[in-house]
Amino acid sequence: MKGRLTAVFMAFTVFGCVSTVSAGQVVVSAAASLTNAFKAVAVAFESGHHGVQILPTFGASDVVLQQIINGAPADVFASADQKAMDKAVAAKVIEPTTRRNFARNEVVLIVPADSKLGLRSADDLKRADVKRITYGNPASVPVGRYTMASLKKAGLWAPLQAKSILAQNVRQALDYVARDEVDAGFVFATDAAIMPTTVKVVQRMASPQPVLYPIALTVHGQHNQDARAFIKFVLSPQGQAILARYGFTQP
Repeated sequence: MKGRLTAVFMAFTVFGCVSTVSAGQVVVSAAASLTNAFKAVAVAFESGHHGVQILPTFGASDVVLQQIINGAPADVFASADQKAMDKAVAAKVIEPTTRRNFARNEVVLIVPADSKLGLRSADDLKRADVKRITYGNPASVPVGRYTMASLKKAGLWAPLQAKSILAQNVRQALDYVARDEVDAGFVFATDAAIMPTTVKVVQRMASPQPVLYPIALTVHGQHNQDARAFIKFVLSPQGQAILARYGFTQP
């Protein structure tokens, strides 16, 4: 293993920070796995909506949601699983009638590109020479919940617990593998695709639940017509084509 595990991300990681919002600005709080795709979506949206600026923030879905609950400005919430959005509904911080599934993903097992372990499947993770495995914390990270469900279905959850290194979001798990700080990890396929030279996909995991991404207006943003237009754009053929370029498929 090269180096040691580093605290690259704090527990309340957000890739971007919004403190004040002006007219014509739309704050989009989204799952970390949407970082690259939503930045591209924002650029395309702004080019067709003069005077409107998209202000995106990214992090673990549950962490982003908690910030919204605590009063952080947000017009749109996009999560990486249904559970996070269900929590948003229960907390009454989104407008339920605007909730839509807009993308599909899948969980993959990855290893460092230069790994010499010869891992061929998740079952190989039980081997004694596999010491450290990373995935998102199931308590707060959708990819962690999907990973847990997949490993339980395969009968591997309990055997692998002693080797587990919990990540605060999917990008942290990806970073651990890319830095060769762990032997293997579980991330979304779209995240693995952004580092093709540093990580290698070993297996696409069967998920008991479809990996669907929902989006909705927050209560704060329900009267923001630009926020409504942004969600409409994400669901449009143009928005879907951009998401497809980053590996997402239609729900």
